[in-house]
Amino acid sequence: MTATHTLRVPGAQLHYEVRGAGPLLLIMGSPMEAEAFASLADALASDHTVVTHDPRGISGSTLDDPDEDTLPDRRADDVAAILDALGADTADVFGSSGGAVTGLALVARHPDRVRTLVAHEPPIMEILPDAAEQRAKTEAIIETFHKEGQGAAWMKFMAVAGFATEGGESAEIGEGGEGGEGGEGAADGPFGEPTEQDLANGARFFGHDLRGTARYVPDIAALTAAPTRVLVGIGADSQGLITYRTSTVLAELLGTRPVEFPGDHAGFLGDPKGFADALRNTLTS
Repeated sequence: MTATHTLRVPGAQLHYEVRGAGPLLLIMGSPMEAEAFASLADALASDHTVVTHDPRGISGSTLDDPDEDTLPDRRADDVAAILDALGADTADVFGSSGGAVTGLALVARHPDRVRTLVAHEPPIMEILPDAAEQRAKTEAIIETFHKEGQGAAWMKFMAVAGFATEGGESAEIGEGGEGGEGGEGAADGPFGEPTEQDLANGARFFGHDLRGTARYVPDIAALTAAPTRVLVGIGADSQGLITYRTSTVLAELLGTRPVEFPGDHAGFLGDPKGFADALRNTLTS
């Protein structure tokens, strides 16, 4: 059984969901909402209390100011507020894509609240040697959104991230590094015919979330000094994606080895049970 809750935080009202019983585990994305993680959460609920939420401005989490640009630090504070509402001192955290960036900010800002963070393919382009080039590509995606709309923006976004687009073409990822900051949430875009909510979330993502997430610079000193065990997750099939590069570099900066998970950037969608087993093993190892 899944219980839904709302929580008032500065500037927003958050929607979050709780299911299962056992050690507390928070699963989060950005812009991916709680609903997208339902199958993974269900697969973990037999031995974990699993909490998912809609990031501020996405789906059921509404903003006082719809024009507010959202930054990872503020999303991290929202997660800390959810922990407070649950009466929980600490939790394990799994963050995917932009949610992994939120998780990194959470550990940096609230280091005593997270036992283990699994940051799965965070699109932190600023740590790459070609960060300036990647930054320009993200700006081009945002410009495309404003000039040509979401359809064209999603196509550019997916190509830049390294995913195949129509016609089987994909961005080349090599020494020069295609993929840009737009690699954030590459698998988070609407599939098939978008709903009204998909369109609203997409507009929020391109117009207010992407730039802040993409330009986040992780505080490596804070992450390594924290009592938290910080692990970097990487998809077994993600070699062609920009987030494979960012995850590899982040693990090197942290002095750790990436932990492999099934599938690619959103492997939990295709194989939630296998992904849940891998995450369960990672948390207990």
